[in-house]
Amino acid sequence: MSNFWSIWITVLTLIVIAGCFFILRKMSQNNTGIKEGESMGHSFDGIEELNNPLPKWWSYMFYITIVFGLIYLAMYPGLGNYKGLFGWTSSNQSVRSMEESKAAVDSAKAENRLSQYDREVAHADEKYGPIFAAYLATPLEELVKNEEALKVGGRLFLQNCAQCHGSDARGSKGFPNLTDKAWLYGGELADIKTSLMNGRNGMMPPKGGLPIEDSELEGLAEYVVKLSGGEHDATLAAQGQGSFMKGCFACHGMDGTGNKFMGAPNLTDNAWLYGGSRGAIVESIKYGRAGVMPAWKDILGEEKVHVITAYVYSLSNK
Repeated sequence: MSNFWSIWITVLTLIVIAGCFFILRKMSQNNTGIKEGESMGHSFDGIEELNNPLPKWWSYMFYITIVFGLIYLAMYPGLGNYKGLFGWTSSNQSVRSMEESKAAVDSAKAENRLSQYDREVAHADEKYGPIFAAYLATPLEELVKNEEALKVGGRLFLQNCAQCHGSDARGSKGFPNLTDKAWLYGGELADIKTSLMNGRNGMMPPKGGLPIEDSELEGLAEYVVKLSGGEHDATLAAQGQGSFMKGCFACHGMDGTGNKFMGAPNLTDNAWLYGGSRGAIVESIKYGRAGVMPAWKDILGEEKVHVITAYVYSLSNK
């Protein structure tokens, strides 16, 4: 924060607190010339206003709040760039990457000035570390049968994965549904864990990087509809098959069943990541698609990824 904004926030905050104090003092004094308890000369609907001061307990509560606010602002950050007497921080606000975060934590440990977040993480690791270590030592084939582990995996999923895949894991446009059997990179336990650990970068270039003309897109989309078992125009689909054979098969296979090693979707099922309408298919072919899932090994660690893997697998394998 610049010095200007730091000073602005500090001065404005103190003015507001001082204003509250003086208004309270003013309202606690009788400057009306009318004795306490007597009529103010105002009445409405049979209700007469009397000159009564604020209740003492109410005034004292306001004074205590003002004093508490000043003490709090002196001890903790809140006035611009002022760090507070305790030097407390909620988290490492300046970091922009995992590497910077780790460096900031290591530096704070060396200087014994961990932020509250770092302290809470350290406490949680100390308390729950042995539990996750035991889960990691358990083969995934056994872990998927552990109901308690699946509950833990479900909570981790909600905290870290639901933002993209939804709280019900059914995904949305551009984010895979994890409850069906349509897996771009394979749905076995090892495949899922690899995806979570290392992340995925799926990319189809516009028109697959092939010499396909715009005039061919409608027929190509019709052929894709045919592959997925939808009602189609046979003549138009036959034309689209010729376009498909220009090179689409290199990723999606001659039969259109995809390639999990490349993340190329299976075009013969009815699972569509970006929509299965003819318009959506044409858009995908014409402009291409790019999807990224981050690697979680450095964010959560293998122990937690191991548990999430078991949970995700259980979603499509009841």
